Amino acid sequence: MGITALVNQKGGVGKTTVTLGLAAALSERGQAVLVVDLDPQSNATTGLGVFGAERTVDIAMADDSSGSIRSLIREAEWPRESLAVLPSLVPSSPKMAAVEHQLVSDVVGAQDRLAVCLEGVAEDFDEVLIDCPPSLGLLTVNALFAADRAVVVTEPAAWSADGVQQIITNVHRISRRRGGSPELGGVVVNRIGRTRDNTYWNEALAERYPELILTPSVRLRAAITEAAASSLPLQATHRSGAIEAMADFSDLADTLFGSVPLDTAPLEPAQLQEAEVPGVEQLSEQLRESSHAGL
Repeated sequence: MGITALVNQKGGVGKTTVTLGLAAALSERGQAVLVVDLDPQSNATTGLGVFGAERTVDIAMADDSSGSIRSLIREAEWPRESLAVLPSLVPSSPKMAAVEHQLVSDVVGAQDRLAVCLEGVAEDFDEVLIDCPPSLGLLTVNALFAADRAVVVTEPAAWSADGVQQIITNVHRISRRRGGSPELGGVVVNRIGRTRDNTYWNEALAERYPELILTPSVRLRAAITEAAASSLPLQATHRSGAIEAMADFSDLADTLFGSVPLDTAPLEPAQLQEAEVPGVEQLSEQLRESSHAGL
């Protein structure tokens, strides 16, 4: 059993895409997976085929009692024949935005409310995946206090490198306060395309975080977009590239949860601060110079 928080305070990098891709890959193997949707946008909820849920995670977060999330768990609404077993889900709703504001007034348990809700429940699943909102507010902090592993999701684009740096630093800050948990599981680079700009920024991320980049990266494919738009797993999508996309997520699941463990330890905060790495502005200037050189 493990609890993994998929995080980045930058929006639009595909955290939900990676969360659902991993959930489908694990479910295809017959593993029991629970997806906890903490994002008020509820994209993981609708991505799992659940619309208009009446009982959502905000109820458990307001309850603040051990194991209170259990009564909210429901089965995903994906086609049953598409996977060996269907993932389970704790759905979200826009009401979670109000919960975050309410947590501010809880001077004792604002940070570990989700951890309390999951007590005695997480053990029933092979893996628990927490889809976090695009911020480092109290909802994401709750996910990191509940998780034993944090995975950063990013994309090869301008500003991504600095966003990764910020979230890694905050994961380490929380880990120090929790006696080493969550560990930093690595960085997933999502939406790898074929453009020159995309390639450049992917290489910049790999150079900046060589010990943390997880393999394989997730390539940009129309099949992934179509599956998300249809609220289906890739396994139920009959589009060119779906098989290759499924293989990407299956291999990524192996790296994170299976037989291909990371062979390097995460960087310590001091190492991250001491490393001389170019900022986004400097990298952008290098990209412009290389573009002119190629003309």
